[in-house]
Amino acid sequence: MPHGKQTVKKLMAHGASTNSLELSGDTKLFDRVARKWNVDYAFYQTEPGKYLLFFKSGQADAMTACFSEYSRKVLDKAKSRQPTIPEQLKMRLRRLVLMLWTE
Repeated sequence: MPHGKQTVKKLMAHGASTNSLELSGDTKLFDRVARKWNVDYAFYQTEPGKYLLFFKSGQADAMTACFSEYSRKVLDKAKSRQPTIPEQLKMRLRRLVLMLWTE
């Protein structure tokens, strides 16, 4: 029996009941976190950038912990995002204009 990430068909073949969650975002980050929690799961893409995450019902507690860690990492990543180079240039240009104007 395969463990970890697998196809929906293989996950359903385990014979256990499954649950699903909507996931929009970075599936690779979720893969890294899920490996740590040793859960069986599968992604099904519903539209670009949006997925259904299937997992075994018996692993609901582990999946809850895994998903909360994933959510925390996504939020931390969003908070620590540095401005892009064009954004940095715009900010510096504004500061320069303000500095020249106030002189």
